[in-house]
Amino acid sequence: MKLIPLPAFSDNYIWLLHDGQRAAVIDPGDAEPVRLALQQHGLQLVLILVTHHHRDHTGGVAALRAETGATVFGPARENVPAPFTPVQGGDSLDVLGLRFAVLDVPGHTAGHVAFHAEPAGEAPLLFCGDTLFSGGCGRLFEGTPAQMLASLDALAALPGDTRVCCAHEYTLSNLRFALAVEPDNQALLDYQTRCQRQRADQSPTLPSTIATEREINPFLRSRTDTVRRAVQAHDPEARDEVAVFAALREWKNQFQ
Repeated sequence: MKLIPLPAFSDNYIWLLHDGQRAAVIDPGDAEPVRLALQQHGLQLVLILVTHHHRDHTGGVAALRAETGATVFGPARENVPAPFTPVQGGDSLDVLGLRFAVLDVPGHTAGHVAFHAEPAGEAPLLFCGDTLFSGGCGRLFEGTPAQMLASLDALAALPGDTRVCCAHEYTLSNLRFALAVEPDNQALLDYQTRCQRQRADQSPTLPSTIATEREINPFLRSRTDTVRRAVQAHDPEARDEVAVFAALREWKNQFQ
């Protein structure tokens, strides 16, 4: 199974998964990069997966469905361009012969979902939209800090070699903030160097892995002593784990 990140807009990735003949795309905010990739590789688009309703993830859905007849799956509690098959946590999908579990991961939006598969002989795959980024997490537009913390806990519990297929190339800016929180985290420093090299070569920093994110992502590390102390130095009123997470997210919102 081949996995290709298709750049879109200024910093989005549309993920394309294919077996040499059939293809699935995840969060096609723009139809044109998908059209070009299908043509280049001689592929038939059969499935479209949507993690949440934001336009930069759904803008190409209607055109691609009309042009290819692809079946669309999206979060049951969100407004995805109809018609689509609604899915929610606990559901499973057959995607090009792979069994994907649907995970509820509210926080960035109220009904956000993620898709996770463990292909035989390959590292697991996670399409997480805007819930988890490399070195960061999505803004809380509709959900609560408690919901986002629980969602990230669920993703952090996945196998360490899981490939984290986020929907934005935010890595370097996220790592600048992560280093403000944990300046002495050697794994984080090493990862920043690697990612800077990748971007200098005009290569994606993604996919990351769950194991990497556990080591370098402050939003998966908000209960560690180093992160908690840094947050409380910034906001002394943050005491319990949800308050610490909320203060960490607000710190990031204001970070320049």
